[in-house]
Amino acid sequence: MKPSTLRIGRRYRPNRLADHYDVIVIGSGMGGLTHAALLSELGQRVCVLEQHYTAGGYTHSYERNGYEWDVGVHYIGDVGAPTRTRKMFDFLSEGKLQWAPMDEEYDRFFIGDKVFNARAGKQEFRDNLVGQFPEEAQAIDEYLQLLRQVGDGLAAFSTGRMLAPWQRTLAGPLLKWKTPSLMFRNTHEVLSELTSNPDLIATLCGQWGDMGLPPKQSAFMVHAMIARHYLYGGFYPVGGSWRIAESIIPKIQASGGEVFTYARVEEIVVEHGRVTGVQMADDHLIACDRVTSSAGVANTFGHLLSDEVTRSYGYDKKLDSVEPSFGHLGVYIGLKGTAEELGLPKTNFWIYPSNDYDADVERFVANGDAEFPVVYISFPSAKDPDYENRHPGTATIEIVAPAPYEWFESWADKTWGKRGEDYERFKAELGERLMGHLYHRLPQLEGKVDYYEVSTPVSTNWFSGYQRGELYGLAHTSERLQQDWLRPQTPIKGLWLTGQDILTCGVTGAMMAGLMTTTAMMGVRRMTPVMKKIFG
Repeated sequence: MKPSTLRIGRRYRPNRLADHYDVIVIGSGMGGLTHAALLSELGQRVCVLEQHYTAGGYTHSYERNGYEWDVGVHYIGDVGAPTRTRKMFDFLSEGKLQWAPMDEEYDRFFIGDKVFNARAGKQEFRDNLVGQFPEEAQAIDEYLQLLRQVGDGLAAFSTGRMLAPWQRTLAGPLLKWKTPSLMFRNTHEVLSELTSNPDLIATLCGQWGDMGLPPKQSAFMVHAMIARHYLYGGFYPVGGSWRIAESIIPKIQASGGEVFTYARVEEIVVEHGRVTGVQMADDHLIACDRVTSSAGVANTFGHLLSDEVTRSYGYDKKLDSVEPSFGHLGVYIGLKGTAEELGLPKTNFWIYPSNDYDADVERFVANGDAEFPVVYISFPSAKDPDYENRHPGTATIEIVAPAPYEWFESWADKTWGKRGEDYERFKAELGERLMGHLYHRLPQLEGKVDYYEVSTPVSTNWFSGYQRGELYGLAHTSERLQQDWLRPQTPIKGLWLTGQDILTCGVTGAMMAGLMTTTAMMGVRRMTPVMKKIFG
């Protein structure tokens, strides 16, 4: 297979390093890039170290056989107006990121033999739901009120994560008062108090794949965050998701910083309770006073710190209190013909065997031959108005579905592309099952597929460093969200955390985590001018 030509960032070499960096950031996902760009705005020289061949984490794209796919940015919400999210993207990219709206019906839910949908716009979303469930108007209105309450509570939750211990002691009662208790209840429990209609609950939870947990396991806070995020529709970055990292890196370089690829960190070096630098895979030591890990807490405390350091700060026990999110399969499909010629929509398809999502997950985990509990189909070339300029006469589709890491664990220590015939055969079987869902919904595509390949949780491990192939870092349970140690500042002097593990999942969640970490590290006083510049 021909490797990708979409390589963002500068290849690591020790002789390319500056003499000094103020902060080293491990991982170039959205949280790490946001943090590095904000530090650069404050005059800090930052070195971002990415072990993959291209920067961007789950925002990167790759090319193969003349086609291009994103790997994690299937759609972004809240960027069609000057919202806080849009203002953050504009600031980080210096206005270079443009966004194309999806169809008004941006999500379509195939639930058993029924079809429901979500429409863009708060009033349109509400009226469309009432049209589908005319006897549930009161429940739908109450649901939208709950989304607003959680939105207000998210500010208090985020603020609490940024505060130093003494500040949390002082502000604790106020923050607790401003944080609705329903945020930490499970999603199904909250919705069941509004309605007993299982189809309505299933429709409201139709985006559960965006966090990787079905409604009886997920925290309502994360459900509400995702639902609010897409109330005004879905958008796609013009030019492809790789443009996100490409547009942010110049801001990091403006203060003498850099984003290095092929830069694998072996260890965060801690001496006498203080970070002194990072040890690279080539044994080179990069000295610094502060390190921020955007590599996930399991990687940070389970692999990047010595066992002695991890145990001495109790992180071995803390890690036992959280678990990774589900592993996933990806099918990357290339077709001859444009999206318009092939009739591809700008709407995401969510395919479920029934309206009991939790029961479907249980059946699937117990028996891999059972129906996939969710199959998500995205049409990136239809969403991106610039795609045909880059790859004329072609189109792409992506399918994502959950898959337990345990299915693939026996191949985890094998080199990518050299895992043997059994692995390739198993992948092919899974790919055929998922392609069947595509052909069932869009039968005109049979015979039009030119190329497709399947990725597994061990592919995710290989390229992105997530040890169990998880898409969303830590599982977004209520217990996880109430872990007080999942915050930017650690008790190890000079060690900081960012990314989706310290806030919530997704590109926007990681971006806001980058803002949180920078504010916690540099202080509100120094960040205030930057915040005014971003948000006005």
